Amino acid sequence: MSEQLKEQNREDKIKISEEVIATIAGIAASENENVASMGGGFVDGIAGMLGRKTPSKGIKVEMKEDQVIIDLAVVMQYGCKIHEVARDMQRRVREAVEDMTGLEVLTINVSVLGVSMGKEAAKVELLEELSPPTNQAPKG
Repeated sequence: MSEQLKEQNREDKIKISEEVIATIAGIAASENENVASMGGGFVDGIAGMLGRKTPSKGIKVEMKEDQVIIDLAVVMQYGCKIHEVARDMQRRVREAVEDMTGLEVLTINVSVLGVSMGKEAAKVELLEELSPPTNQAPKG
């Protein structure tokens, strides 16, 4: 009888870290082709467009027991319908987080920090930024 009481009184818990939720949210948000990068800075944005991605970059997660609030900071492609892309991101993130974790997503806030002219332009700018200076004076 005492064993039954122990089992009834025991509360098993599953803890999912905020970093895991942020990673799930970042991957889901990035599935939209009009999301140029997650996060903020210029160099970070270009690095993201070139394939060097940190899925949780630009994402803040706040946990309240079995509920989650997610803030996404993104750069979108120039010419897209920002409001439609943001709504699509919210839908994708909500579905992924709720399906994979069983947690309820209360709110998803999307902050658009900028627009990108495209991956090719970003690659050229990054290469120019990383190239050593070539304006050396001729010897003579």
